[in-house]
Amino acid sequence: MRSPKNFIIDVDGVMTDGRFYYTAEGKVMKAFGSDDHDGLLLLKPYMNIIFVSGDRKGFEITKKRIADDMKFSLELVSTVGRVEWMREKGFKPEESVYMGDGIFDAIVFDKVGYAIAPANTFFTTKKHADFITQSAGGHGAVGEACIHLLKKFFKPFDPLNFELEKSSGEWSNK
Repeated sequence: MRSPKNFIIDVDGVMTDGRFYYTAEGKVMKAFGSDDHDGLLLLKPYMNIIFVSGDRKGFEITKKRIADDMKFSLELVSTVGRVEWMREKGFKPEESVYMGDGIFDAIVFDKVGYAIAPANTFFTTKKHADFITQSAGGHGAVGEACIHLLKKFFKPFDPLNFELEKSSGEWSNK
């Protein structure tokens, strides 16, 4: 695969630890990792970054973190319909990297140009990944994937040689 154009990330179990916190009122929390956002900001100049979630009941929680706080695109898409959704949105699967962790994410892994799984991905899905992070979902897996993608396809990240773009507040390699 040449340089991919899109990085499509499943939220639950990838950006989060995959657990849902409930009270008698319903789903109230999700735990997101702290290093992932920095990695995404490093990768953002090179790729379109799009998030998807199939969690209807927790979508407002996900929207608060991904769209409102981090300012990334987020869409509600069932796992089994994600390849079709990519095509409808103009994201060619063969030009896309997909990161997922669930039982049905192997369907997407089979169609995209490059597939990434967090360390705690469902065991049958993990067999179909091109790269498996050492970190678990919600514990730096996305940040690790971003550093991996920079090295493999673009410009390796050097933690001693980067700067904060003052106009955008985003990280970039020098």
